[in-house]
Amino acid sequence: MIDWDDVRYFLAAARGGSVRAAAKRLGVNHATVLRRIAQLEERLGAQMFEKLPSGYRLTAAGEEVVELAERMEAATNQLETRVLGRDQSVRGLLRVTLAPPLATHLLMPDFADFARLHPDIEMEILSSGDLANLTNREADVAIRVVYDPKTLPLNLHGLKGPELFGGVYMSRDRLDAWRAGAADPIRWIVISVHGIPEWASDGEVRATGVPFRVTDAEAQIGAARLGLGITTLPCFMGDADPLLARVPGADLHMYGTVWLLAQGETRKTKRVRLFTEFVSRRLAAYAPLLAGLSVSPH
Repeated sequence: MIDWDDVRYFLAAARGGSVRAAAKRLGVNHATVLRRIAQLEERLGAQMFEKLPSGYRLTAAGEEVVELAERMEAATNQLETRVLGRDQSVRGLLRVTLAPPLATHLLMPDFADFARLHPDIEMEILSSGDLANLTNREADVAIRVVYDPKTLPLNLHGLKGPELFGGVYMSRDRLDAWRAGAADPIRWIVISVHGIPEWASDGEVRATGVPFRVTDAEAQIGAARLGLGITTLPCFMGDADPLLARVPGADLHMYGTVWLLAQGETRKTKRVRLFTEFVSRRLAAYAPLLAGLSVSPH
């Protein structure tokens, strides 16, 4: 009989293209992934992968098994979510996925309040650049900024929250120096993978230096606080930071709408319903901050 866990490890390797990627995805070591794949190959009497310098490539047999394995995965997920949907206890694991800035700079105090209200719910906050997949039950709730609701998968159900805007910011000290006539070159501070957004204008402060590139939002806001130059930030980050100020004359830009999303039967569990309703109320209260209306733009 085929062990579903063996199939799960095989799928992770097929999708990731290597044992390393599968091990990282599943939180295990290389040997475990290799052992599981070997067990599946022995059970099926066929080799699943060819080892190449660039990674692992599926054999013809492996490609057939992937298709069947994905059907098994879908059926398993459907079974789990239906059973989970009947779980109305206010205890157990609740996994929430969202972008790091939303967790660190906005919602962590609210998550803490919810955890105090429901001490039997084990919360796991998955804050990373890669949002977990709800369909595969990597998370129970996703908090996402969505520009076009038509892009949402049909199997996800959600509560619509407020609109999120961003602006152009620099340190208050650097802005004061600019107003006093300082001639030091002012750089754009950008996250490397994004560059300078097309919507962003310098406003009255003109950037003249070469860009200063970082890889994440925490480094970005840190560089801005130190007066390296100007940068774009969500209003809930820029307006709430006492060391930063909006660049005079720069426009705001709508990133999208905040949504609280859950998949299928999962949304019916009591802990998911309690959490989404709680956070939805908190987000509604944050609407002016998220829209950039909580402070004067100058």
